[in-house]
Amino acid sequence: MKMVLNKYYLKKTATPFWLSVVLLVQIVVFTGDTVYSADRIKVVVLGDSLTAGYGLKKQDAFPFKLAAALKLSGHSVQIINAGVSGDTSAGGRSRLSWALTDNPQLVIIELGANDGLRGLDPSETKANLNAVLNDLKKRRIKVLLTGMLAPPNLGKEYSREFGQIFPELAKTHAVAFYKFFLEGVANYPHLNQADGIHPNPKGVDEIVRRILPIVKSLIDTVDHRESNQN
Repeated sequence: MKMVLNKYYLKKTATPFWLSVVLLVQIVVFTGDTVYSADRIKVVVLGDSLTAGYGLKKQDAFPFKLAAALKLSGHSVQIINAGVSGDTSAGGRSRLSWALTDNPQLVIIELGANDGLRGLDPSETKANLNAVLNDLKKRRIKVLLTGMLAPPNLGKEYSREFGQIFPELAKTHAVAFYKFFLEGVANYPHLNQADGIHPNPKGVDEIVRRILPIVKSLIDTVDHRESNQN
């Protein structure tokens, strides 16, 4: 919880001891987690319904469970859920600046699923993601790009072209790459909700288990001594 405190002009000779104590207590209480945030690494998850937690309780969403897993492994992080259900790569691109308000050191990109479901031109998806990566590069923010696959009913040519977007961009921008966000979960009914698209709590657990090592390795490369001044 963040609290902006008003600035008071108090002459030292006119400030009773009890008032100084009250003000000190207010600062400690109202700043909440921000008191300890200086050494915490901020991670933004920029995505769609797969990360927003569609159909799930808050504590079962990917960002929440990823934060819990990182905490258990001894990593001090703050995960910021910038997932919006129904968002396309264009939507993620348009709200990138807003998502970076807290100046994260790492951004996990999970976008493209809705582009594929809607059969959008792969070249447009690639252009949007390329713009996002260029912006993050300028800000010197570390990136984990996660891949996505197109629905098979759109044909082999579309699936091939769509699938190439993510590894090509990862190579071009030299960023960390996780091949398929739903790896080990897609097409497994017991790990998905009734719609067969969105992971259930057990499915999210599986995603976190698989992606955790690469997230941890990226966090370990962040210099705790430097604050992000983007």
